[in-house]
Amino acid sequence: MSSRVPVIDLTPWFHGTADDRAKVAREVDGALRETGFLLITGHGVPDGLRDAVRDEAKRFFALPAEVKRPYAVTVGGRGWLPPGVEANGYAEGTETPPDLKETFAVGADEPTGVPETDEVWFLPNVYPSETPELKALLEDYLGRMRALADELLRLCAAALELPPDFFTSRTGHPSYTLNLNWYPPISVTGVPEPGQFRIGPHTDFGTVTILDREPGTGGLQVWGEEDGWVDAPFVPGSFTVNTGDLLARWTGERWKSNRHRVLPPDASAPDEELVSLIYFYETDPCAVVESLPAPLGRVSHPPVVAADYLGEKLAAITVG
Repeated sequence: MSSRVPVIDLTPWFHGTADDRAKVAREVDGALRETGFLLITGHGVPDGLRDAVRDEAKRFFALPAEVKRPYAVTVGGRGWLPPGVEANGYAEGTETPPDLKETFAVGADEPTGVPETDEVWFLPNVYPSETPELKALLEDYLGRMRALADELLRLCAAALELPPDFFTSRTGHPSYTLNLNWYPPISVTGVPEPGQFRIGPHTDFGTVTILDREPGTGGLQVWGEEDGWVDAPFVPGSFTVNTGDLLARWTGERWKSNRHRVLPPDASAPDEELVSLIYFYETDPCAVVESLPAPLGRVSHPPVVAADYLGEKLAAITVG
């Protein structure tokens, strides 16, 4: 497996002919088979909205810790994840120091009426009163991400020549999370400990992840068996999209859920701070995911209930 991350323009998918759409679908299949990552342009999400979310998020993260503390939660919660509560390297069984970041998390909040499901996957969102514009911005962004994620799953179905709703038939009431990640400068974090990252090496857990990021010295790297760790390409206005573990399992490992990490802050860029907007899309919690058989799939995994599978993954990266 190489670490090549292609750039795919979705304009022909949205506005082209049947042949245009088929070509885009083949490109997506190739990218997810080879690397599990791609950059998308022509997605229709305004740059201005992403910039506004990022600016307002920075205002929240700049608040004193005592002001942010009432919003503190742990992994899987809705609110502020302070430094020290998450270590993504644990997902690979590697005991690493906590990730060098802070997160503000929102997500799916429309209850199903099933208490044991709602109290885990559909918690009410909490919005800080100190940054009042953030609520409307995030609600707008969440709506656009949900629509884009479902469109990507329809594109994934086309890539496998499956019915258009093959994946989205299990996203009628899905779980999802948007993490606003702040990666502080080294002047705030101090010198990283050995093996410490802004986000340690890991794979994502759900179906598709849609990442809006900033370029930086301590930025995103993708793993390739041929190349090792390689800096992910950056194209202004694009989203970085990758396959999660659940979708890889669903496709019988035809598509890769690839390792990636975010490098620690570097002394060569002492003032560098980055904010990423990371949308993790999943399925209906009650969905039963079965591996596609050969010839599409390569590995036949036992069926899993999405909520059980994802819950174990989230527990693994929680510190304490």
